[in-house]
Order: sequence, then structure tokens, then C-alpha cells
Amino acid sequence: MAAPNEITVPQLLRRIGLPDAPMIIDVSIDTDFSADPFLIPSAVRHPHTDVAGLKARIGVRPCVIVCQKGIKLSQGMVARLRNDGFDAQYLQGGNFGWRAHPDAPRIPAASLPDPVDGATLWVTRHRPKIDRVACPWLIRRFVDADARFLFVSPAEVMGVAERYGASPFDIEDVFWSHRDNRCTFDTMLEEFGLKIPALLRLATVIRAADTNSHMLSPQAAGLLAMSVGLSRQYRDDHDQLNAGMAIFDALYRWARDGQDEGHDWPTERKR
Repeated sequence: MAAPNEITVPQLLRRIGLPDAPMIIDVSIDTDFSADPFLIPSAVRHPHTDVAGLKARIGVRPCVIVCQKGIKLSQGMVARLRNDGFDAQYLQGGNFGWRAHPDAPRIPAASLPDPVDGATLWVTRHRPKIDRVACPWLIRRFVDADARFLFVSPAEVMGVAERYGASPFDIEDVFWSHRDNRCTFDTMLEEFGLKIPALLRLATVIRAADTNSHMLSPQAAGLLAMSVGLSRQYRDDHDQLNAGMAIFDALYRWARDGQDEGHDWPTERKR
């Protein structure tokens, strides 16, 4: 049985990707991290010596503290945080325990763009639909919860990227974009090491809707309809993105837990 301030790998796996997931902070020392430079999805690194900075970073969010083995660094930090009223747990087994689990994805640290003012910064075309909402959803839920997104005129994406240090995505001839018949969402799953069953299932729906290949997924027409409806409903791209996050939260839960569920009028009732 896990200790009251401990969370197991399977328990954390079920939380990652959800809108109320805890913030995950990796406090491994640099030597240990350099020997195995991978992150638990959505985790951020923070030095264990900067307790005040960590408290400011966490704010009011529940958090899970991770170190190499889940012993002195993470347990000590959790004890300090809980003493000061923070909702903190440590990961049982730490990064070693996560690495040993066959279903636990790990993000190569080298795949993350350099942060700008403490978080990754991304830029794409304005009036986002499907892929340009799905990718921000993926990043905020699995890669960087504090990621920021800039929506600008198509002709200005590369200029804005250069001037502000943002990573351009879902435009032609950039790294984070379509490859062959795959969408930018597929590219991000590949590069971030997030090819888990639920996200791959969701990727098929996104690809089918985004490339007008509805034969790939019966859900594609519904996603297209919701995406177009959102673009008509909201003038502001960030309001539209926020609304779209809820749609992809629901689609992710369908892809993870509910794809086998159907619905029909009860047969014993008259139609």
C-alpha cells in the first residue's frame, strides 16, 4: 500500500493528460538526469536547492515530486512542502520506477524547444482548426502545462518565430508540421515519445478530420463539425483554443476509456 504522501506509477499514469492532473516536478540532480535525459510527460525540472522558487512555481496546484529513485530528494522535498500546506506527493520508485513500467511513456528532454521566459513558446496561423487546436492540447496536457501559443497571420509566422524565439508549428517547411500523410499531431507524438494507445487512437481521428480522410475514422466528421462551429462561435483565437481544450479532453477520455461504448434507443420501447 502506498504511503499517504506517495503516488504509484500506475496511479500517476491515470492522472497524466487530464485537466486536473497534478504538476510534476523532477528534482533529480544534474548528474543523474544527464545519465538518463528523459522526462515523465508534463514534468518540469527544478533544483531541489531552490525551495522558495519551487513554492512560487507550484502556487496552489497539487504536485508530484520526482527524483531518481523516489527516496531522499523527493521524500524530503514533499515533507517540506506538506509542512507548509502544499498538496504534494512523491512518486514511488522515482524515475527508475517509471522507466521500469512497460506502459509509461518518457519524453526525450532534447525534443523540447528551449523555454522563453520559463515556458515553451509556439506560433502558428491564426483561426486555428483541428490540428492547430489538437497540438496545443497535447502540449499543455502532456509536455508543458504552461506553454504559450501565438496565433498570427500566415505570412508572419516565421518572422514572429524569429523575433520572439517561438517554435513554429503546423505550417509548411518547418520541423513541427505534417510529414507525408501524417498531421502535426502525429509528428509531435513521434518526437515526444508519446505513442501510447489512447493518443494513437486520437491521432487517427485528428488525421481523418484534418486531411478530409473521413473513411479512416467515423468520429472525424463530428470533430470537423465541432471545429468549424468553434471557429464561427469565437472571434478571439485564445477563447477558441480554451473551448477546444475541453473538446479534446473529452475525446481523449473516449480514446482512453470509452471507445467501445455505444448508444441506441432501448429496444423494449416503441420508436
